[in-house]
Amino acid sequence: MTDRLPTASFAELRASLAGFPGPDEQAMAAARERQSQLTKPPGSLGMLEDLAVTLAGWQGRAKPVIDKAQALVFAGNHGVCAQGVNPFPQEVTVQMVANFQHGGAAINQLCAANGCDLSVIALELDRPTGDISQGPAMTEAETLDAIRQGAAAVDPAAQVLVLGEMGIGNSTIAAALALATFGGTGSDWAGPGTGADEQGVSHKARVVEQAVAANRSALADPFSTLAALGGREQAAICGAVLEARRRRIVVVLDGFICTAAASPLHAIPGALDHCIAGHVSAEPGHKRLLAALDKSPLLSLGMRLGEGSGAALAVSVLRSAVACHSGMATFAEAGVAGG
Repeated sequence: MTDRLPTASFAELRASLAGFPGPDEQAMAAARERQSQLTKPPGSLGMLEDLAVTLAGWQGRAKPVIDKAQALVFAGNHGVCAQGVNPFPQEVTVQMVANFQHGGAAINQLCAANGCDLSVIALELDRPTGDISQGPAMTEAETLDAIRQGAAAVDPAAQVLVLGEMGIGNSTIAAALALATFGGTGSDWAGPGTGADEQGVSHKARVVEQAVAANRSALADPFSTLAALGGREQAAICGAVLEARRRRIVVVLDGFICTAAASPLHAIPGALDHCIAGHVSAEPGHKRLLAALDKSPLLSLGMRLGEGSGAALAVSVLRSAVACHSGMATFAEAGVAGG
């Protein structure tokens, strides 16, 4: 394996994806066999059993571990805010990054409670991306730079990677990416975000449709779509997803914005196979987006904060799955009849 994700051009990045490793089928088979021998009725732990097998496959061992869970929150600002799509000024992005860094946000508490090492990466907050309703957000070079930063932030020693974001205006970006990737209308994907009222959501939907129309000729593949309609934090999330994929690290996606950031990669066979939906957000488009991606959320708690909060909370479910799978006795070990 090379030391870093190839990011000299979109073409080089696309070409590298074919060499990414998949899960270890032998490890998964061994994990399933172990599940069949544990002191419980078959299938009685539901999704916990499936999660243990998934982790086993990506780690390449029948008894997976979570020694290190990493959380990355990427922050960016967006030119589309000039269209009045968000009730808050972009200065809030900078202020919230400072709050993350000082330990005062929800994500700090959830990472501490669930054993995740948190890093926050601010991406040129003083230089918003282009207004997607008028043209592309970023050039190829700018997109690749953000992808590179996302990939570089991934700790190769982690077994689980939690991804989150912060950026005033990025629920509009997410809706545009979802519309470009899966079709429909702006109203299918636009939601209240940080608190837009009904009129604000309708306006956001119109801006989203205008953005996709303005960039239609650039939506040829996942990376050009990301450049046209994404933001720096969305590109960084994709970079982290791809770096985790090539290192066989399981990714836990957060809510609508984080999931939409990764969604263009859905067009690349297998690119999101290592990704788990941490929760389903109260943001209306998230349930629809998870269905399009064929991802079942681990949690449904009415959350819509972002920051990686739902994904960090879901790490407790992954840890529980590993504890049961690796720590329970088999029928033979426990001397229980029925194995």
